[in-house]
Amino acid sequence: MDLEVVRTFVAVAEAGQFQKAAADLSITQQAVSKRIAALESNLGVRLFTRAARGAELTIDGQAFLPHARELLRVAEGAGASVRPGRRPLRVDVIASRSAQSGLMRGFHRAHPEIDLDVVMLFDIETAVTAIRSGAIDVSFRAVAAPGRPLPEDIEAVRVLDEPLQLLTGPAHALAGARSVTVAQLTGHRIWMPGIAPGTEWGAYYDDLVAEFGLTIEVTGPNFGSDALLDTISDTPALATFMGEHSRLIWPADHGLRRIPVTDPTPVYPHSLLWHRDNPHPALAALRTHLAATTTGKDAAGTWAPGWVIPR
Repeated sequence: MDLEVVRTFVAVAEAGQFQKAAADLSITQQAVSKRIAALESNLGVRLFTRAARGAELTIDGQAFLPHARELLRVAEGAGASVRPGRRPLRVDVIASRSAQSGLMRGFHRAHPEIDLDVVMLFDIETAVTAIRSGAIDVSFRAVAAPGRPLPEDIEAVRVLDEPLQLLTGPAHALAGARSVTVAQLTGHRIWMPGIAPGTEWGAYYDDLVAEFGLTIEVTGPNFGSDALLDTISDTPALATFMGEHSRLIWPADHGLRRIPVTDPTPVYPHSLLWHRDNPHPALAALRTHLAATTTGKDAAGTWAPGWVIPR
C-alpha cells in the first residue's frame, strides 16, 4: 500500500476538506482527489462523502482511519530506527575487560546522551566486513596485518598505545622485580593461549618474537582469563603478557604480580576504524573525545610493529 496515498487520506480526514489537505501536503487538490480515488478503488469501498462542510468519513473511512494512522506511525519508526543520530552508535571492541572497552566507558561518561550498542567481533576481517555492510559503525583494531592493507573505503586513526606488562605468579623468577627489560625476558616461557593465526594480535606477537627473540607459547586450549590466571598463579615456569589497561580480577591468594616491561616498552597499537561515508553524528563526537583523552602514540622508549599505520 502506497504510504503517500495513506498519508493523503489521513490529511483529508483530519482537515475535513480536500482543498485544505492539498495545502497542508503542498500538492494540488486534483492530486488529492486522484490519490483518494485510487485508495478507494484499491480497498473497494467509499471512504468519504461530499457534504456542504467538506469531506466526511463514511463508516468504512472511520474504520480505516486508525489503521492508516498506525501504518504511518510504524513507517516513521522504521525510518527512525536506522536514521543517523536516531539509532545507537554501534561499536566493536575485542573484549569486555580490554582497554578498548575502557575507552568506550570513558566516552559514555562524557556523553551519556549518546546511545551505544557495543559488540565483540573476533578478527579484523570480520570487523571490516561489518563496517562496510553497515552492521557496525566503528571498530577498535590494530589496523592491519602485514600484506593485508585496509580497503580504500575504510578510514583509521591511531588512538592508544597500550603498554604490555608481564604477569607472573608469586614463585616466578621475576616475581620480585619492580620492572623487567625486554632482554631479561629472553629464555622465559610466556604463555599466551588463544593467539589465533591470521589475527592482528597474532601478527603483533609474531613481530614481537622476531624483534626480541622471546619465547611465546600458544599450546593448549583457551579456557578464558580465569583459567589463564589460575595456571600462571600455580606454575612458576610460566608468565603471560597483559595490557596495562586490562581490568582482570583474581583471588587474593593467587599472589599474581603485574610488572612493567621496559627498554623498550612493547605497546599494543589500538586504532579506530570506520567507513569514510558513515554519517552518524556520534562518530565525530567519539573521534574528538579519543583525540582529547588519549596520548602516548609513538612515544620515545616504546616499541610497536612496523606494519602499524599511524594516522
